Amino acid sequence: QVQLVESGGGLVQPGGSVRLSCAAAGFPFSTKAMGWYRQALGKEREFVAACSWSAGTTDYADSVKGRFTISRDNAKNTVYLQMNSLKPEDTAVYYCAAYPGTIYTGIYDSPRYWGQGTQVTVSS
Repeated sequence: QVQLVESGGGLVQPGGSVRLSCAAAGFPFSTKAMGWYRQALGKEREFVAACSWSAGTTDYADSVKGRFTISRDNAKNTVYLQMNSLKPEDTAVYYCAAYPGTIYTGIYDSPRYWGQGTQVTVSS
């Protein structure tokens, strides 16, 4: 059974940092590109970041470039999202996703598997 379980969300002050984790099981994690998406209240889900199977290639939404970093540990079947310099507009439910291939091919690359999401709220 495929599982993607996110953790690490919560309430953080503007300018603060948080690291999200996503533990994967039930599929060959080390051979799949992984990504993070987010959905703010009343808005559509949007792409945040993605990395290839080895994390040798990464991609970011313009809104998070320079602030967020995606990484992975294939030995632990876990992908991370380090979020720094957080802004109130980063408030959203963050979802982990697994792509069908080894690399992220762009905006038309649709994830095969999704996690349940973890809430990140940026507020003072």
